[in-house]
Formats: sequence, structure tokens, C-alpha cells
Amino acid sequence: MTAPVVGVDIGGTKTAAALVGPGGTVLDRREVPTPARSGPDAVLDTAAGLAADLLDAGAGPVGVGTAGAVDPATGSIRYATDSLPGWAGTPVADALSVRLGRAVRITNDVNAAALGECWAGAGRDRRHVLLVAVGTGLGGAIVRDGRVETGARGAAGEVGHLPAPDAERLRCGCGRYGHLEAIASGTGLAAAYALATGTRTTGRAVADRAAAGDEVARQIVDRAGSVLGAALAGLVALLDPEAVLVAGGAAGALLPAASAAYSAELPAGWADVPLLPATLGADAVVVGAARLAMDPPDIDGRTRG
Repeated sequence: MTAPVVGVDIGGTKTAAALVGPGGTVLDRREVPTPARSGPDAVLDTAAGLAADLLDAGAGPVGVGTAGAVDPATGSIRYATDSLPGWAGTPVADALSVRLGRAVRITNDVNAAALGECWAGAGRDRRHVLLVAVGTGLGGAIVRDGRVETGARGAAGEVGHLPAPDAERLRCGCGRYGHLEAIASGTGLAAAYALATGTRTTGRAVADRAAAGDEVARQIVDRAGSVLGAALAGLVALLDPEAVLVAGGAAGALLPAASAAYSAELPAGWADVPLLPATLGADAVVVGAARLAMDPPDIDGRTRG
């Protein structure tokens, strides 16, 4: 397909849509706050409205990357956090298809970001990639032979729930303690800083304080990066990717320590697998969603992530 297509990013705080050209270039873009507290229908209406503004110039299906775990067989949301209340169980693919009058292909937002980076970003020309998104939480995606590996439930690549050292007192977004997300995420940085100092703040503020010379914040950021880097080195031996990409708002703060630990822990047989910063930023999900829309559907006709 050579005509531009529309990719949509549905997140807990913002919803975006973009018209994306065949080379992964964003030609036009719309973004508004997500009306999360107004319920799923309001979220769907917002996403459809943004996409409709761009569809006159767009061809074919619409691609969507959304928060939550997506059932690869139905395009419905299997699980979602309270950042999108009521989102679990929402038939997003079918509901948007009715609103837009065309086919909709859907995947999790981190999966979409991985597709975008492999098409037009740091993973360009690589067919096997592990992407980790370090933001408020910690997400992951696996791309094999140019396609997202969904797993049996649409949740393959969720690295955040791996056990992690030094996280025993930190609570993961799933409600349990001791997971990688509980230490190597914005929420984890904030929780660790609160335990160490009694001061409640955000993960971004902890990263800023570390950069400004706050010794406690620096130790917390370095520890989180080191734990993340060591975990990624182990995953390389398990998954055998060509590259590991780190995306998300907290990636820059954690990357120095993560890179050092990754290099130290990487098994010799995978010494040529680089750890790279993602490059598409806020456009990664819409670009990846557009890539998904451009791909042919699976042979069995199911919605594919």
C-alpha cells in the first residue's frame, strides 16, 4: 500500500491520531485529553472523532494502539488498569469499526510502539527486537520476523512482572511486590524516594533531582537502571533479539546505569546485541498503529496485534 493510513493512540491521559505515509512519516496529527473518567463510550467517541478528521486523506483500515491487554482474537480489552475505568471488556476494534465505517486493527500500545520503532525508528531494518517502555509503569513488546509476538492471551513481552532484586518493599502496578516494574518505572522511582526520605513526589521529579545532584535520588535512579539493565541482559539470552530498545519518559534517566549493567551482564554469545534508546518519542504508537493497518490481515481473518 502506498497511500497514507491513519494510526490511533489511546492512552490514559491523551488520545492521538495521525496520518502516516508509507515510509513512516507523520503527515498530520491530532491530540486531545482522553475523557477517561467519562467511560469507554466517551473514549471511543474521542478516538473516532480524531481519526475521522484524517480519513479523507487516509486509505484502508485504521490501526489502533491502546492501553490495556488486547485479546488478539477479538480486538477486545482483556485487562486494563484504572487509568481507563471500565476499559476491560470493551470491544474496541468492533466499536471503532462501526463508528468509522471501515476495518480496525488493534494491538496494545507498547506493541504498537515496537512496530513503529522497527519500521521508522531505532529498530529500522531489524526483524527481531525487544522493546521496553519505561514510563509510569513498565511495559514490553517482542517483535519476531517483523510481527508482534502476542502470545496466547495478547500479553507476551510483559517484562514488568519479572522478579527483581531490591524491589521487595516496592509495590508493582499489579498489586504484588518485588517485580521489575516496582523498581524500574516512574512509579517505582517515586515509591523508593518516599521510602528513603518520607517525601512524596513523582518519578520525573526524582529523575530531575538526581540530575541536579540529590544523592538519594541519584542512588535510586542508578539502582533502578542497574536492575533494569541486568534483567534485559538475561532476556536477551532467552529471546535472542537483534537489538533491545528502551522507550518511555523515564528511559533517559535510567539508560546510563542500565547500559553499564547490561554490558556487564550480557552473555558472551550475545555481545553484539545493542541496547538502544528509542527515537520516535510521542509518535511511536501512532506510527506503529499505522504500520499494523498497512499489513495484510492474518490468514484466519482474526484481528492481529
